[in-house]
Amino acid sequence: MEISPELQFKHYSVAEAKLPADVVMLLSDVSLSDVEICCDLERHVFYAGHTDEKLADALRASHWFEVRDWVAAGRPGEN
Repeated sequence: MEISPELQFKHYSVAEAKLPADVVMLLSDVSLSDVEICCDLERHVFYAGHTDEKLADALRASHWFEVRDWVAAGRPGEN
């Protein structure tokens, strides 16, 4: 992605991504195999434009960053 080319974004289902319980419990009304996230799993950064809206809201309430917020925060976790 142009915003942050050092990130490696891929599409996953919630089940494949093995997201933390605090995120998954906020998704009680959706099928975890049907909801997708576009993210860099290593850095806990997601792209909201390609991620289910309910999941994006749940991720924002956790330690995950939306890519624009990650860039604005100075790329936390980068050396």
